[in-house]
Amino acid sequence: MRTVVLTMKASVIEMFLVLLVTGVHSNKETAKKIKRPKFTVPQINCDVKAGKIINPEFIVKCPAGCQDPKYHVYGTDVYASYSSVCGAAVHSGVLDNSGGKILVRKVAGQSGYKGSYSNGVQSLSLPRWRESFIVLESKPKKGVTYPSALTYSSSKSPVAQAGETTKAYQRPPIPETTAQPVTLMQLLAVTVAVATPTTMLPRPFPSAASTTSIPRPEPVGHRSQEMDLWSTTTYTSSQNRPGADPGLVPKEELSTQSLEPVSLGDPNCKIDLSFLIDGSTSIGKRRFRIQKQLLAEVAQALDIGPGGPLMGVVQYGDNPATHFNLKTHMNSRDLKTAIEKITQRGGLSNVGRAISFVTKNFFSKANGNRSGAPNVVVVMVDGWPTDKVEEASRLARESGINIFFITIEGAAENEKQYVVEPNFANKAVCRTNGFYSFHVQSWFGLHKTLQPLVKRVCDTDRLACSKTCLNSADIGFVIDGSSSVGTGNFRTVLQFVTNLTKEFEISDTDTRIGAVQYTYEQRLEFGFDKYSSKPDILSAIKRVGYWSGGTSTGAAINFALEQLFKKSKPNKRKLMILITDGRSYDDVRIPAMAAHLKGVITYAIGVAWAAQEELEVIATHPARDHSFFVDEFDNLYQYVPRIIQNICTEFNSQPRN
Repeated sequence: MRTVVLTMKASVIEMFLVLLVTGVHSNKETAKKIKRPKFTVPQINCDVKAGKIINPEFIVKCPAGCQDPKYHVYGTDVYASYSSVCGAAVHSGVLDNSGGKILVRKVAGQSGYKGSYSNGVQSLSLPRWRESFIVLESKPKKGVTYPSALTYSSSKSPVAQAGETTKAYQRPPIPETTAQPVTLMQLLAVTVAVATPTTMLPRPFPSAASTTSIPRPEPVGHRSQEMDLWSTTTYTSSQNRPGADPGLVPKEELSTQSLEPVSLGDPNCKIDLSFLIDGSTSIGKRRFRIQKQLLAEVAQALDIGPGGPLMGVVQYGDNPATHFNLKTHMNSRDLKTAIEKITQRGGLSNVGRAISFVTKNFFSKANGNRSGAPNVVVVMVDGWPTDKVEEASRLARESGINIFFITIEGAAENEKQYVVEPNFANKAVCRTNGFYSFHVQSWFGLHKTLQPLVKRVCDTDRLACSKTCLNSADIGFVIDGSSSVGTGNFRTVLQFVTNLTKEFEISDTDTRIGAVQYTYEQRLEFGFDKYSSKPDILSAIKRVGYWSGGTSTGAAINFALEQLFKKSKPNKRKLMILITDGRSYDDVRIPAMAAHLKGVITYAIGVAWAAQEELEVIATHPARDHSFFVDEFDNLYQYVPRIIQNICTEFNSQPRN
């Protein structure tokens, strides 16, 4: 009898070993038949920023021509996500200017980014940023699946070719095999059961079909940071748990289901936003409630958080008052609750006074203003203001504030005589192209502005009044036209001025350029208000004629202070870039000191016979960052990237407003 039992055991074990081998072989055969989908490398344009792409790691193809300075790059080796992906690839040396494939990997944000000039690309410095990336050669990791189509943070993907569509990146599904391998524990359990019939059978293992796996949700849009807070948990249905109550949910399932991820805010809408709401008596209680309803809906639509948009509210009437500032409420829910508690103040509709108040008081570090986040003000006006807004708005724009106007139910024909400042909205906003203005015929149509308003205030690429090192200065070139320079070298100096000017964003509200030429005497070539576009400025520089004469640099500095910088706009950075080829015939110390005391940041560039000690006296402290010397005029071009880098480094080290 013992022999028969042993024989039965051997037979059972042999049978399951055969099944095990057969199942494994079947899985291998099935895996061989599965064809991997063909990987196509998505193409992007030179201007695509890494922060616009959601995928944490991806391979892309860059076009040729991304070395152009207009594709801004921030950092060295590790780049801020506000940088052009392809521009950073050229700067890092992974690509040349002919384009090609690259591997991009997102990494954590840095406390600072150092600018440098490399491979024909000038990268700029930048303070702390929320996210970074590195660029590598396009060698995919073994076993890693890269997306054939990228996920962008907006509905329109900046693809390189027309007609190319963008799909959400999804992990490829794991193909199911036809035969499930038998585990060793299952084999032993069945073996013991057969060999010992009198022993109670163990509870069966749940099959693949009876187990519901709830995977970690895929990151979608700006909520990827939130989703990372969720954990992956596998649940087994109660029908497969012997003795389980069908209506009972285990504790571990309850705790996982009740987790609410904490939002850090939408990183693609990192703005500091102030709403100026109309609390004047004429608006009435009903319309005031409709206004508050729009604010609450905006708070709901924006993903408020420390890594995204922050929002405060100021109410105006006779005088403005802050209800709460940028750091009072750090999520959409609390902000919405606070808006519902706002009560109407009454009084006149002094919009100009309210804009001045916001410019001077609201966007301060103490109130939560963040360096690097654009400042945005949305002004809501019932009818028309009872004071003037043009001058107050100009000062606000020149402080880097992007002003939006929502006007509701404007003046009727018989009321227009009471309007203090006709066409006030166009005089107030950053651009009169319709982007910054909304006019609503009736308060009952106010809700229709919600989606376009949220979209526009979050479009940081189009916020024209945001200050950067390239769009916030009045730059005066003071050019030596003395006899020792000569006609040929003078044209080289003008080319140097042209190369520097090309780096800046030129307009009447952005950077403005002026020029003075000097010998014994001085001549204003053109002032800051003469030209308001880059093509016009470049043409004007080209037309400057060589003068010839002596070298009175001190008198030239005084002339520039009087004729150029005295007419500089308030809240503009004042930069003087002086180029000379020799020692001055007059004293430069007192004029240079006057420039420094008036807040003019002075860069002194000396060529050939210029005196180094004189350059250091002229230059703003520290002289090593503001004075440069070259042996020959033909080498001037080499200092363009370094001067731009120093201008931006100095700008980024200062408070934004």
